[in-house]
Amino acid sequence: MATFLYKLGRLAFRRRHFVALIWVALLTLAGVGAASAPPAGTTSFSIPGTEAQKAFDLLEERFPGQSADGATARVVFKAPSGEKMTDAGHKATVEKAVADLADGSEVASVADPYQGKAVSKDGAIAYTSVRYDVSGMELEESTKDALEDAAQQARDAGLTVEVGGDALQAVPHTGATEIIGIAVAAVVLVITFGSLVAAGLPLLTALIGVGIGVSSITALASALELGSTTSILAMMIGLAVGIDYALFIVSRYRAELAEGREREEAAGRAVGTAGSAVVFAGLTVVIALVGLAVVNIPMLTKMGIAAAATVAIAVLIALTMVPALLGYAGRRVKPTGAKGRLLGGARKKDAAKDAAKDVAKDAAKAQGGPAKANLGTRWASFVVRRPLAVLLLGVVGLGAAAIPAASLELGLPDDGSQPTSTTQRRAYDLLSEGFGPGFNGPLMVVVDAKGSEAPQQVFTDVSDEIKGLDDVVAVTPAAPNKAGDTATITVIPDSKPSSVQTEDLVHAIRDAGGAIKADTGAETLVTGSTAMNIDVSQKLNDALVPYLVLVVGLAFLLLIVVFRSILVPLKAALGFLLSVMAALGAVVAVFQWGWLSGLMGVEETGPVMSMMPIFMVGVVFGLAMDYEVFLVTRMREAYVHGEKPNQAVVTGFKHGARVVTAAAVIMMAVFAGFIGSSEAMVKMIGFGLAIAVFFDAFVVRMAIVPAVLALLGKKAWWLPKWLDRALPNVDVEGEGLRTAEERGSGPDEDRELVRT
Repeated sequence: MATFLYKLGRLAFRRRHFVALIWVALLTLAGVGAASAPPAGTTSFSIPGTEAQKAFDLLEERFPGQSADGATARVVFKAPSGEKMTDAGHKATVEKAVADLADGSEVASVADPYQGKAVSKDGAIAYTSVRYDVSGMELEESTKDALEDAAQQARDAGLTVEVGGDALQAVPHTGATEIIGIAVAAVVLVITFGSLVAAGLPLLTALIGVGIGVSSITALASALELGSTTSILAMMIGLAVGIDYALFIVSRYRAELAEGREREEAAGRAVGTAGSAVVFAGLTVVIALVGLAVVNIPMLTKMGIAAAATVAIAVLIALTMVPALLGYAGRRVKPTGAKGRLLGGARKKDAAKDAAKDVAKDAAKAQGGPAKANLGTRWASFVVRRPLAVLLLGVVGLGAAAIPAASLELGLPDDGSQPTSTTQRRAYDLLSEGFGPGFNGPLMVVVDAKGSEAPQQVFTDVSDEIKGLDDVVAVTPAAPNKAGDTATITVIPDSKPSSVQTEDLVHAIRDAGGAIKADTGAETLVTGSTAMNIDVSQKLNDALVPYLVLVVGLAFLLLIVVFRSILVPLKAALGFLLSVMAALGAVVAVFQWGWLSGLMGVEETGPVMSMMPIFMVGVVFGLAMDYEVFLVTRMREAYVHGEKPNQAVVTGFKHGARVVTAAAVIMMAVFAGFIGSSEAMVKMIGFGLAIAVFFDAFVVRMAIVPAVLALLGKKAWWLPKWLDRALPNVDVEGEGLRTAEERGSGPDEDRELVRT
């Protein structure tokens, strides 16, 4: 592995014009594809294998032409205090609004509240339901404008009017904080490298990689039904890993220069060593993201694959375009320890002499006494002297942060989770006020009596059975299709959609349906957005353990190959579990309990997104293994080259702590930038990933990992001999390169290897 990547790095450095041309061409091609692609159509949200999805598919088959997946809107009217919606003036206003809405070209149906008995018992509130032929994302702006105009005209007539439903659904935006995150990353890079040129390389390559990835997603969005959230998450993860991977390559390149190597040779060795770590770190992220497919929710699978593709692009760019740009940068990228102009370096035309003077100064300091140890060395030395105390403090601290996770409540967002400043939330509250909280989450019961001898009697029996259940406020008469073999029944619960009582009611209806099927052969299915949410949450919960086993198992095997150890990968996996549980605890504290919610821009607390835990597990595991690979490979490299276990830990921190710290701060800044998103899921994931990186990088990898390795000593690197012989030697530490150097092969001989 190291030898192949070494050759690739030198080839990219020497053929930089060709490499740069390829990546620019790919970026241009993706950009043209995105610009010319048709707008993204409807994003189907299906959950195969669930009862709610089966009922939805049955509706599509038995009730054709009803646009079951079309957008809906509820326009809610409230009369002024002391007046009623049945007053002649208010009734005329509502009827005019209904007539105006019915004129829309994309409108499938509009219900008259007075004919449909959609007026509250006290007469203060009424509503009309509007159904459209297309989804909320496909509605034309003129249709949305007509909806808002009708509401505004009713307001002008003296009524309080709010609009709920997904007809006003907007494309999520990330806000200015995303730019702030990139700016913070730029500042950290400048501080780390002390040079604008060196700092600009990781940013430039990351932006090119994200540009290719996101443009490709945009170009394929319509054909593959990719939602807007998919590109945002791909951008989030692609930016973070793209900057980090390039950062590690550039840092190793500068270290190789400091050892006196020529620039082409330094680029090859940087890609051969740090590049090997990048490949395996990227593989763990890709495994974790692609593994989301085991949940069998197409939307989540597409999000994972799209993000994984962006990570793969980031790896390829780090291995090829970074060394190519290093070739363009030439002497403007200085060796480690040499000051650039930004930090007060000499302003001389001859950069080679400047670098030589820096090296000479370092040699003079070495003759006068040992150089002052850097912060990473001092911290690692402290940890190996007090490993047990550091380990206990880290584990207890993460355990305390994870306590709120015990109160985790899962759910999917509805209008009730919107900020109170939105018309959707106010419409939700008005409906609850006038008709009860369960009115915002009606259940649709689909009765398939095709195999029954008396379908109408079956419909009546099902309705009567449901009326006798607890937590039921109302049951509408069965509405059969034209064939008379299938009917829909709307059930209004007494509790709000996200409550445990409503979930129990769904299960009770399904249990009753099982008894009816045994007696009549008719099948009773429950669907609707509330039932869909319940089924999604259950499906995600059921998939969490198999997903963990698959992803952690594959990554564990991969890390055994990388580190040639059993205990180091095991320690890495256990450390990940600590950091992800602590991060979930922080998410619960902020988004469910409301701690620091004002600071995070969380206007409304509620259940944590159902897909948040499993998505977070996948992404955080991949990112956690990034730091494990980058930091521990330097320790492994030192150990393989003859250092004692504790000294190898200190050496690994000496060379890697500064860079890993910078990488973690950059990744936190990029993820935190998405907290400003208008999409609740993106906001939550941005915060969760940022805090997870903090816990994992600074507590687990920087404290718990060296403490455990210090306690284990040589046992940390133990591997059964039979397994050592069976495993392929991927040479992440670059031992093959060192061996070649010891044989005396110089740059000219290595160049011959590249040509052959």
